[in-house]
Amino acid sequence: MRRMTRPLSALAVLVLAIAGAALPSGTGSAQEPEGEQWRPTVHYTPERNWMNDPNGLVYYDGEYHLFYQYNPEGSQWGNMSWGHAISTDLVHWKEQEVAIPYTDEYGVFSGSAVVDHENTSGLGSRDNPPMVAVWTRADNASGNQSQSLAYSTDKGRTWALYNNGDPVLDIGSTEFRDPKVFWDETSSRWTMVVAHSTEHRVSFYSSPDLIHWTEESSFGPEGDTSAVWECPDLFPLPVDGDPQRTKWVLVVTLGDSAQYFVGDWDGSTFTPDEEIPHYDGSEGAILADFEDGYGSWKPQGEAFGTAPATGDLPGHLGAGYVDSFGAGDHQTGSLTSEEFTISAPYINALVGGGDHPYDPAATGDNGGGTLLAGFDGSWDGWTVEGQALGDAPATGAHPGQQTIVNQQGSGLLNTFYDTATGQGTDTTTATATSPEFTIDQDYINLLIGGGAKPRAQQEGPAVVELLVDGKVVRSATGKNLEELNWQTWDVADLKGEKATIRAVDESTGDWGHVLLDEVRLSNRPASPFPSNTSLNVVVDGTVVASTTGNGSGSLQWTSMDVSAYQGRTATLVMQDNNATANWGHFMVDQIIASRTKAFSGADVVPRLDYGRDYYAAVTWNDAPDGQRYQIGWMSNWDYVRSLPTTTWRSAMSVVRRLSLSTIDGRAQLVAEPVEALEKLRTGKEVSLSEVTIPEGTTPLKQAKGRALDITVALDPGDAEVSGLKVLQGKDDYTLIGYDTAGQQVVVDRSHSGITDFSPSFPGRSAVRVPLDDEGLVRLRIIVDAHSVEVFAADGSRVITDTVYPDQDSLGVGFYAEGGEARVESLSLWHLRAP
Repeated sequence: MRRMTRPLSALAVLVLAIAGAALPSGTGSAQEPEGEQWRPTVHYTPERNWMNDPNGLVYYDGEYHLFYQYNPEGSQWGNMSWGHAISTDLVHWKEQEVAIPYTDEYGVFSGSAVVDHENTSGLGSRDNPPMVAVWTRADNASGNQSQSLAYSTDKGRTWALYNNGDPVLDIGSTEFRDPKVFWDETSSRWTMVVAHSTEHRVSFYSSPDLIHWTEESSFGPEGDTSAVWECPDLFPLPVDGDPQRTKWVLVVTLGDSAQYFVGDWDGSTFTPDEEIPHYDGSEGAILADFEDGYGSWKPQGEAFGTAPATGDLPGHLGAGYVDSFGAGDHQTGSLTSEEFTISAPYINALVGGGDHPYDPAATGDNGGGTLLAGFDGSWDGWTVEGQALGDAPATGAHPGQQTIVNQQGSGLLNTFYDTATGQGTDTTTATATSPEFTIDQDYINLLIGGGAKPRAQQEGPAVVELLVDGKVVRSATGKNLEELNWQTWDVADLKGEKATIRAVDESTGDWGHVLLDEVRLSNRPASPFPSNTSLNVVVDGTVVASTTGNGSGSLQWTSMDVSAYQGRTATLVMQDNNATANWGHFMVDQIIASRTKAFSGADVVPRLDYGRDYYAAVTWNDAPDGQRYQIGWMSNWDYVRSLPTTTWRSAMSVVRRLSLSTIDGRAQLVAEPVEALEKLRTGKEVSLSEVTIPEGTTPLKQAKGRALDITVALDPGDAEVSGLKVLQGKDDYTLIGYDTAGQQVVVDRSHSGITDFSPSFPGRSAVRVPLDDEGLVRLRIIVDAHSVEVFAADGSRVITDTVYPDQDSLGVGFYAEGGEARVESLSLWHLRAP
């Protein structure tokens, strides 16, 4: 890294540089309807209701058509139909009427659209060519998925079904979906690429007329097979802008984003440029394969049972494998090997199931201090109202409720109850309020569970709140689990204040209840109970290496580096400490001591996006001048049903222009926001150069806003982590920066605002990006109310994440941790609504 220089007065330069920068309209904090503060400014979302995958992207006669999965009747998934919007520049969108509605017999799932210029289908004429949509018909009764047609002869405004919606391609499968169709100049016919989702492969079909289809070939399983394959796309691009070096790109959506393959297409078959590496575990010494029972391995608890599982688990070898599912995700336990000597630098294993890493800090320590409430036998001064709480605290789970995990003592507050019937239910409501107390220590630790229902949700809260002077100053919810775990409020700024704690259950829907056990005032934060599903290497009683599952039902190779412990005596310990219903178990097979580091397909195939919220991305057919534009759905199936928005549900990404560039000797996809987005820049540019970032946060006071276009060149200097905080408020922010040790661009949304609606939402997204030849990392960042899109390494690495900040969280600031960093240059523009 080059030596960092220090301006005469970095902070003075910063203040002078932003002085006079106009604060555009629309950045104030006037109260908005609940949930509307997150409605995007420059990203497309329909006025109302649920939206997911983009569909039918096609350009015709000056208009870009965006169809999408849509529920015309509500803000939850269901009644799948094709919504529709039109734009002339990929920025200004006008919502249209529903294009292809669902019926009582089937849903209209994802697909694509083409303009049949030669009228090969006979559904229009050459003078008025039809726009033809090819979509997956999902039958309600049988679950069968097949491909059907609809067509329009008025530029997509109205649509008719071909053959009453009956399929033109049906193979009798419930996992056959998302056709991408295009006119193939290579073979002078129509090509369809469609996913066999659970088989992790795609098939290529050909047709002369969009109606009669013939299978040509298939591709896969390859690369990442940890989740179902969906929404494939296939398209050509010139390499480095040279039309004589055209390559084809095959995109397959799965998990959080999509993987892509670059290769050749001959009109029938896709062939990747390079042989895709595979690790098979053939080198090394087998430590365990579980073909003859557990042998000397010792199980404890209920999760692992008394013998290995058998069955057709994707990715497993032989007959037997370990599965901690037991009788359900709620069961926990461990499985421990006999002692052995570490004889190789790596221990490799086939692992699947829950992605819950081992955390040495997760001990379940309650923090000590003063017990404010334990609910062991009586309400002890708490005021209780409503039908969901009885005359005394519950002693555990109510009838019809799952086992409550981590309960301390003999009782707890549990609003999954109806006092009239004595049965468990989510339909009742109640409130419980503590006696007043003085905050005289730095933390309040709460052992809490139940529903993830903050007040921002439409349905009604199921929440625990801290009140000072009658105002809510802190809140916490469960994580949609019957598992109690510690959460901590930092209340150092409230010491000396009189306060009360209130448990509120106003939710009558699923997971509409509160669990609260101990409440403690303490000078130490509590530590959560362990929730790992992991295979650990233990030396002298200490975990020295660990691996976990991949959040799927497929086994994939993973590796633990134990090179520092070769020659030492160790044990292998499988731990399932997770009692959740969210992949709260894991599977293990084929543990090998090896000189070779194992890898999975996900490790060797590049991704479109390394964030959590870029799904089902597809490209436009027939875009002018051979351009290739792509858009993705900005959400994630792990938590989209629990988002805190109300009338609307999710948005699309900004449109991205794709190209292929030679990077490190390989053709790789590069994405950049469509140029028309710059037309939305407004106000005065905030421009900085050569500004030192001291440790901590340095605000750019007049650069705040909810819709921003930021370009920054960052020198990490000697900082461990450095970058920008956006959508920053009193307690919340989203960090976009650089992790120097890991050489990673990161987006950390752990403190981004409302994060407790799903246990899988908080956290950090990261992608490896080495510094450039000048020792800098260069980023283009699009911020918009509830999302950040970060383009790094000239757009070859992208991170897209959604966030839900407080309404007043509009700040921007520089950040450095563990040293100083420097902003070589920064350009910040506010963005107006189209």
